[in-house]
Amino acid sequence: MKLSVIIPVYCVEQTLNKCIESVLQQDVKDMEIILVDDGSPDNCPQFCDEWARKDSRITVIHKQNGGLSDARNAGIDIATGEYITFVDSDDYVEENTYLPIIEIMERHPQYDIVEYPIEERLVLKDRIYRDMNDYWLGCKGYLHTYAWNKIYKRMLFDRIRYPKDKVFEDVYTTPLILKSANTIFTTGMGCYHYSANPQGITSTADGAALAMLLEAHLQSGMPMDDEYYLHLANIQSDVWELTGQPIILPRRNLSYRSLRGKKKLKALILNILGLNSLCRINKIIHIFKKPSRW
Repeated sequence: MKLSVIIPVYCVEQTLNKCIESVLQQDVKDMEIILVDDGSPDNCPQFCDEWARKDSRITVIHKQNGGLSDARNAGIDIATGEYITFVDSDDYVEENTYLPIIEIMERHPQYDIVEYPIEERLVLKDRIYRDMNDYWLGCKGYLHTYAWNKIYKRMLFDRIRYPKDKVFEDVYTTPLILKSANTIFTTGMGCYHYSANPQGITSTADGAALAMLLEAHLQSGMPMDDEYYLHLANIQSDVWELTGQPIILPRRNLSYRSLRGKKKLKALILNILGLNSLCRINKIIHIFKKPSRW
């Protein structure tokens, strides 16, 4: 079975070679690598063409800048593999990650998605999820909606694309993919090396970006438990503080007895005083302590 690896490329001269090398070193015989030059103004377009001349498995798309979602979609449109995965071009993949996962998917054709660990960010155990709600809440899938630490059946993208002009595009898209899937397998094998970018959207997200993040969660149609609600309450609090926009997260009565520490305290505040009061308390706290943004 063929694997298509889609790598969007934009202003990553310092990391692109390491990223591509990490994918080429994967011991997958039938693999195509699609480099999508998203109108990068530096030397990345030339780097991409040089790699394509050196290795026949590499295809290059040159396109006008349209953002990460548009670049991923361009790669999906021409992908020919039965399986598909993504790599961001400032990251890299641990050696011998893809082959064992592809072999698992070939032995278990019912697996639509296999998710693997992220260095220092996500630890996973071998487990089968046939209920997407169990994955979303039990595995806290809402915290790791990343496109890039998963291998998918290509058919999941037959009618799904990443939304243009949105940040946190993975949060919009992953629930759609889950609703098209029947089985997810998480594994402790392999590793995706994520390179934190201090200038990236996660580190620099402003109120408008966080409003999109909250919107993506609320329109996902996925189930909600108390811990997920507290996660969204934190985002809502930041959106309110940064933008002054009205609170849109519906009120929920939380079972705080099962929670611990700060989560229990927040649940008590929410139950007794409501979300408006929690937002105001957080704003006061942030006067003295800079908040960690999503």
